[in-house]
Amino acid sequence: MRVTPFLSAVVFAGVVAGAAGPVRAQSLGDISKQEEERRSQVKTPAKVYTNKDLNAPPPSSADAAEPPKPAAGSPATPPAPAPAAAADDKSKDVKDQKYWAGRKKDLDAKLDRDKVLADAMQSRINALTADFAARDDPAQRAVIERDRQRAVAELDGLTKAIKDDQKALTDFDEEARKASVPPGWIR
Repeated sequence: MRVTPFLSAVVFAGVVAGAAGPVRAQSLGDISKQEEERRSQVKTPAKVYTNKDLNAPPPSSADAAEPPKPAAGSPATPPAPAPAAAADDKSKDVKDQKYWAGRKKDLDAKLDRDKVLADAMQSRINALTADFAARDDPAQRAVIERDRQRAVAELDGLTKAIKDDQKALTDFDEEARKASVPPGWIR
């Protein structure tokens, strides 16, 4: 009797499978007990890193910029903090969610305020232009034109302020990205 290679391969596979013994799946309870034993053997817990453990991000260029000078007729700005207040500044170095959210809110509020003021100034310019066209008296027209020119100059200043506010928001977003601030903190 001659044995074919195929038949011998099938017989060999059957012998190997039968010798391996029954395979038993682990239950979830067994796995849980093994994990509990493993955890009890671990002596020191794993280190958990927080934002306080990380280095503070470098100051942005907006922080180092000169503060704006007050316009003529406006009250002077308060004096710079004294060196004794340096200890208070160290407590302000903590840049947590409250810091980032507050800073974003302040920048958004300033941009919104400047936009509202620019819209109001544009409305004033439109009203003065209409009033100028409706007047026949040259003296009244001169006063209205002077007021209109002042309003146009103020609108130009507000337009520049809006562009500066938008740049400050862009710089803030870039600073937050570099500092790996979670997006939810600055929404």
